[in-house]
Amino acid sequence: MSPIKIDVNDLTYKINPDLSTIDWTYVCELFDKVDWRTRVEADIELAFRRSSWTLFIYKGDQLIAFGRTIDDGRYYAILADIIVDPDFQGNGLGKYLVNTLNEKLGDNYHFVNLTAAPGKGDFYKSLGWKKQSTCYIWPQGPKQKRLHTEPDAEEPTA
Repeated sequence: MSPIKIDVNDLTYKINPDLSTIDWTYVCELFDKVDWRTRVEADIELAFRRSSWTLFIYKGDQLIAFGRTIDDGRYYAILADIIVDPDFQGNGLGKYLVNTLNEKLGDNYHFVNLTAAPGKGDFYKSLGWKKQSTCYIWPQGPKQKRLHTEPDAEEPTA
């Protein structure tokens, strides 16, 4: 099925909204819809509450995209949970999320990072992001290791 084309002028953009108004059950459904690790409503709400910037995009009353930033105020910042409902991808919403959240962070940080979903690296490169050669991850399980790490030299690549 092809993405639903939308007029971006018909969307509502909410930056740092009252998080008690967010449907966290639906947020978790969108994580499932993009095939990301399952989120627990209370946990993802707490994570968003601890975020410096949050951005939610609605088409009418329907949440169709969101993202957030995490930072220490000076040295390190991360864009996280950049999610666009697959039914609405291809409308520039991901680009809007990434650019807007990055702009909100400003120029105060030594490092602004993000972890791209598998297969989405070219999207971030098209926005000017560069692949970092010195970033490492401590895998939280075999799926994360398989999807987000390079094969170790001593491990078979089967």
